[in-house]
Amino acid sequence: MRQIFDELELRMGHRFDDPELLRTALTHKSYAHQYGVESYERLEFLGDAILGFIIAQELYLDEKFPEGMATRIRATLVCEDTLAELSRELNINKYVRLGTSAEYGGERERKSILADMFEAHVAALYLEVGMEETRKYVLSVYGNRLSKATDGNFVDTDYKSRLQEKLQSKLGNVVYDVLSEVGPVHNCEFTIAAVINGHRLGVGVSNSKKQAQQNAAHEALKKISVVEKTIIDRGEKPDIQHILEELFKS
Repeated sequence: MRQIFDELELRMGHRFDDPELLRTALTHKSYAHQYGVESYERLEFLGDAILGFIIAQELYLDEKFPEGMATRIRATLVCEDTLAELSRELNINKYVRLGTSAEYGGERERKSILADMFEAHVAALYLEVGMEETRKYVLSVYGNRLSKATDGNFVDTDYKSRLQEKLQSKLGNVVYDVLSEVGPVHNCEFTIAAVINGHRLGVGVSNSKKQAQQNAAHEALKKISVVEKTIIDRGEKPDIQHILEELFKS
């Protein structure tokens, strides 16, 4: 087992004085329950905060982004899709310790688990070497993703934030209702609706709850855009209240 983790430590550029930290970071709850050890979940909680801070600090130091845009860039850089992609680049899926049922259920390639494991292994490194070395590692792993975002090539896929910003807080917060969950736990398909003040704005489907929410928000934004254009074509002012009234009538 140590030899397997040697490969990951080499990729990380650090050999752990406490190898149990890294083992725990890569231990799924199914393995933990099966063998009576600790899972990655507490480390994932810490890693989420550390990663968010590192990316937020880099965006803050860049100085050219207003708070709203920086928030959306950070959300995209630490979203499930990005973290799972980073995990695959590091071959973290190779090192994950899974229980028997989870292994046969295909959990090794599940996006949400890969994202969680990435956060957990960042936390493990932080507990070993502190923030500055962890920051250097995280930025090296991200490579040109951060520079692309800060050089004007950012594609804003944080549709939830964009939708809430579009609707304005005075109209209330968007809530995301789960309409259905279909399939086995390891590959469940979620259908989720974006709702404001009891009105359904959009529906999204995905094997990840977070992505289903983003898809619902994306659909809502597309509907709002169509109505907004119609109102403008009529020569009227497309304020958000007017847009929603038109949308809810259709």
